[in-house]
Amino acid sequence: MSSLKKTLMQQGMKLMSDPRVMKVMQDERVMKAMMAAMSVPGKAQSLAKEQLENVAKAMALATESEVKDLRRTVRKLEDELSKMKHADGGEKGPSSKGGTSGTKKSSAAE
Repeated sequence: MSSLKKTLMQQGMKLMSDPRVMKVMQDERVMKAMMAAMSVPGKAQSLAKEQLENVAKAMALATESEVKDLRRTVRKLEDELSKMKHADGGEKGPSSKGGTSGTKKSSAAE
């Protein structure tokens, strides 16, 4: 694959050094057309993604970005819960025989 890329780059450089190609490339219309052609894949990808999200919303499905956000939120809440358990475990001491701490652990495990 890299040899193909290298060959294409060499051929492109040869073309760019040709005076006829240089003259054509200096034309503003050609440059605008080249820029438009180079932006087509990105526009097509964003349009496809947007349409996919619209279909997902219409079908009441979660999109990939929404799932990522939910996973991030769950991970953050799990970390906070873990920190709270460790903090709660360190502060207990002799008063840990109370009935409320046992219910917290069972509801968190579910």
